[in-house]
Amino acid sequence: MSLLKKGAEANLLLENFADVLHFACEKKVLVKHRIPKDYRVKGLDLNLRSSRTALEAKLIVDAKRAGVPTPVVYEVDRVGMRIVMEYVKGEQVKKLLEDMDPSDRRKLCELIGKQIARLHKAGIIHGDLTTSNMIRTPEGKVYFIDFGLGEYDRSRESRGTDLHLLHRTLQSSHFNVADESFKAVLDGYKCELGKVAGEIVQRVKKIERRGRYISKEKR
Repeated sequence: MSLLKKGAEANLLLENFADVLHFACEKKVLVKHRIPKDYRVKGLDLNLRSSRTALEAKLIVDAKRAGVPTPVVYEVDRVGMRIVMEYVKGEQVKKLLEDMDPSDRRKLCELIGKQIARLHKAGIIHGDLTTSNMIRTPEGKVYFIDFGLGEYDRSRESRGTDLHLLHRTLQSSHFNVADESFKAVLDGYKCELGKVAGEIVQRVKKIERRGRYISKEKR
């Protein structure tokens, strides 16, 4: 067992398939364990962690059904507050994006846009669309991971906020290629989602204007 990431809400552990699921297999699995919060009433904390564990697992499964590569969910333990899932081998898009050939980067971003559109068509909001939560495999697939802040919502506001968060990530982590990358994401999004995509893109612009206005007010 090795700790891959210690987060505010959960820890990610890399373990042997056989040790966790008691079935002979040489694969590794990723175990996401939601940790208790001392500041919350114990009963409320248990209910929240249990419901969020179940919801995240359902979002991962439904995203896959919608045509978005996500890890296979092997087990959901609402008592132990953990999800046992496939360990996806690959590189975070965050580590790849800026060093890619411009043509390859555009194709990658268009694919990401199409996959976001598939989520949104299925009524899924990822909630944390960052390049750290996208894994590109050696075969060229892009897996979306960490649906811990996700929800089901078909509103334009929520869809726009999902895209806006990705835009902010690109601007902060990939400044040199942010504009061209986000344009390619939106091109892929529009291609997959069709007419309604235009309304959502307009909502993204509205959210960004709102953010700039609030920033000015704070000065």
